[in-house]
Amino acid sequence: MDTTLRDGEQTSGVAFREGEKLSVAKVLLEDVNVDRIEIASARVSEGEFKGAKRVMQWAAQKGFLDRIEILGFVDDRVSLQWIADAGGKVVNLLCKGSLKHVSEQLRKTPEQHVTDIKKVLANAQEMGIRVNIYLEDWSNGMRNSKEYVHFMIKNLKDENIDRIMLPDTLGILDPDETYNFCKEMVEAFPEVRFDFHAHNDYDLAIANVFQAIKSGITCVHTTVNGLGERAGNAPLSSVIATITDHMKMKTNVIESKLNKVSKLVESFSGIRIPSNKPLIGEFVFTQCSGIHADGDSKNNLYFNELLPERFGRIRSYALGKTSGKANIKKNLENLGIELDPESLKKVTDKIIQLSDLKENITSDDLPYIVSDVLDSDAVEQKVNVINYTVTHTMGLRPVANVAIEIDGKQYEEFSDGDGQYDAFVRSLRKIYKKRGKSLPKLVDYVVTIPPEEN
Repeated sequence: MDTTLRDGEQTSGVAFREGEKLSVAKVLLEDVNVDRIEIASARVSEGEFKGAKRVMQWAAQKGFLDRIEILGFVDDRVSLQWIADAGGKVVNLLCKGSLKHVSEQLRKTPEQHVTDIKKVLANAQEMGIRVNIYLEDWSNGMRNSKEYVHFMIKNLKDENIDRIMLPDTLGILDPDETYNFCKEMVEAFPEVRFDFHAHNDYDLAIANVFQAIKSGITCVHTTVNGLGERAGNAPLSSVIATITDHMKMKTNVIESKLNKVSKLVESFSGIRIPSNKPLIGEFVFTQCSGIHADGDSKNNLYFNELLPERFGRIRSYALGKTSGKANIKKNLENLGIELDPESLKKVTDKIIQLSDLKENITSDDLPYIVSDVLDSDAVEQKVNVINYTVTHTMGLRPVANVAIEIDGKQYEEFSDGDGQYDAFVRSLRKIYKKRGKSLPKLVDYVVTIPPEEN
């Protein structure tokens, strides 16, 4: 069950618009093919209601209503009515999973809390809404008030509930605890279908998901890119890869679409994916070491099961001072360029020289570097920029002073402009006008924005 649109939206600073919520829901259900999604919390805001309603209208047309869930609260009919008005058919009822929460937050006894929950369950059945329940703070409940957790499940397991969901709400569990606590639930209540909901406060969410499944839990919760409260939830992509490769189990998820939904959520949430984030980070399928590239050329010695093509990605080889000839050769092969050993060494030396200056080198730069290194003596440079200055003073138009050499003769001009670049080009035009010629036409260019610096 993916909860990007509910728990993921609880990431600080994240709020999905109606259209964004619908777009993510569509990709998760139609393209990625997750089993269920949680899209909203009842009673939060008018915008949340509109977003949920729009998703439900689409889902009704597609036959997906049973796969879409909304978080609700133990508040008699209030949350249920909110969900019904939005077109929802499934509520994830937030109940208390630790004695501390029920006694200190609700200020009720366990018996009173169960009575309130059963009232909501009866209302839901009457309204035709299916129910799953969250046992909020279940992990602390298992640590400090295990009898209470067992009391709750014993009193609810025979009710009209589809699934009981076990959240590590504060992300406190380690893998051993996760296995033992989940195993206890599965063995004590074999007739109950349990979900496990991990948080990543100690960076153990994936390990805890792994152990929960090993214990016999049949469903786990994820978010795209690991979004969520505080340190986030278990990332969808990592969970799927772990289940497939380490547990040798199958899911309905289409792996090749995981990168698509990751980029979509990155765009809508404004939360950048770290470059080294497993499976979805920009550089995780990029080999930097020349030794690795050399090994890949010799029967894929540095490949593992995480082949980039599985996840809609491609493998690349970085260009830098550690890349060596093997990486450069791989990039040249992709571009259809073949060099003799001596020329390859010259290009390698040039790339190392540029890397030492902290230049960011990409495969797009490679043909120009090859041309510069190998053809510089053969190509006649008819135009050379000798020098230039551009100035911009507050309240005054920018000015450029440019000196260039054309066919061995030097020219100098200055001009103002609407901007510094405009002033520079106006100076060039003056020089060419003096020579009775028009300025050469710029036929190709690219603008790049360097990464932000701290």
